[in-house]
Amino acid sequence: MTEVRVRFAPSPTGFLHIGGVRTALFNWLFARRERGKFILRIEDTDQSRSTEESIQAILEGLRWVGLDWDEGPFRQTARMDLYRQHAMKLFEQRQAYWCVCSAEELEARRKEAQAKGLQQKYDGRCRERGITNPSSEAALRFKAPQEGQTVIDDLIKGRVVFENNLLDDLIILRSNGYPTYNFSVVVDDALMGITHVIRGDDHLTNTPRQIPMFQALAFAVPRFGHLSMIMGSDKTRLSKRHGATSILAYRDMGYLPEAVVNYLVRLGWSHGDQEIFSRRELIEKFSFEHVQKSSAVFNPEKMVWVNAEYIKSNDPKRVATLLQPFLEQAGLGAEANAMPEGWLEQLVVALRERCKTLVEMATMAAPYVQRDIVIEEDAAKKHLTPDITPALSRFADRVAALAEFSHAALEKAFMEVLDEHGLRMGQLAQPVRVTLTGRTASPGLFEVMELLGRERTLARLRTGIERAKAARP
Repeated sequence: MTEVRVRFAPSPTGFLHIGGVRTALFNWLFARRERGKFILRIEDTDQSRSTEESIQAILEGLRWVGLDWDEGPFRQTARMDLYRQHAMKLFEQRQAYWCVCSAEELEARRKEAQAKGLQQKYDGRCRERGITNPSSEAALRFKAPQEGQTVIDDLIKGRVVFENNLLDDLIILRSNGYPTYNFSVVVDDALMGITHVIRGDDHLTNTPRQIPMFQALAFAVPRFGHLSMIMGSDKTRLSKRHGATSILAYRDMGYLPEAVVNYLVRLGWSHGDQEIFSRRELIEKFSFEHVQKSSAVFNPEKMVWVNAEYIKSNDPKRVATLLQPFLEQAGLGAEANAMPEGWLEQLVVALRERCKTLVEMATMAAPYVQRDIVIEEDAAKKHLTPDITPALSRFADRVAALAEFSHAALEKAFMEVLDEHGLRMGQLAQPVRVTLTGRTASPGLFEVMELLGRERTLARLRTGIERAKAARP
């Protein structure tokens, strides 16, 4: 069998959006499953809009989600001679012709056709003029077939038929010598040996324009598969109003890359009722037979849920590493780095059941990382009252006297204080929690104490006791 070769070919005119990442992901999974090649090509011939910054953002985004490429990144601007050579080959074969119609003339004809309700395509008036050496600015047009049909056996949509008499004689070389998108794509896909072109269905109408070019140049025509668009909850095309669309924005919002991959692959693909997949499972199970024809709807709440599941199940050491930049951003980096080895992993285990993103985790981490905390006023008013000071003081004394500062020893001391003072769990637990964290919600009380250590636990208990004594009855 011929080796499978697929490509992802973004235009560097802005950030890498999640729709592009999903397209790249489906290509990558197909290549990995078939032990083929995944090729990265940067389509940067639009000089007015392409930027080096966008190219770097594309590479950074792909690296972040772990989509490694086997060849490339190729840049179209480095391949200009190839496009011109193949364009002139078509001219020499009389399958392309020079067109000297001005932009103004073309626009006037377009408006005239529109007014008459006719198809708005080039009327072909330069097609048979036989211009060989134009004296003025001229564009090279491809002679599109005008009879019969172009049939696409689409990997996703099935059989799609286009009438050739609707095809336009597309410009393949502009008057400035630059190739157009539809032509440069054909030359690149052919010369790079692309066997399968998997892209968004906004390109479906380009396919019948490109297939005749493959055939005219005697190139093998690849298989095509067109993915339906990702829609927002209002069933309009996904945009910023539906949430972030840049892949790196999700990195900055505290998503794990494997969670983003898992969510995006499920936008339009399924394998039974399974929701969470390892990278290996995705490669093993992915196929175009299970890619849906209809548009997928982006659900930000579901994406957050998937991320939370990955935070809970991931290796705490890995999550701790990913958390560090967010602690830095929160101004907690120096204090976190001063903690003993393994402490940050312990913090992750304590917080992960309550956090949906790493940004949330960094925010929740503050009371455990900081030396000093601010106690929320409402929490202090409700729970740090004079009548709780005897039990708080007794508990602090018991903690100070412990031979071993451990979960089991702390819990035993706490339960004994409850018995001595005739208190229910919550009557003492909440004042201790507020004293230790400044908040009314936290991980388990004894986990919190282990995270803080004996010194900080005692210091905060004593501060809380003084505040409770000073409160108005």
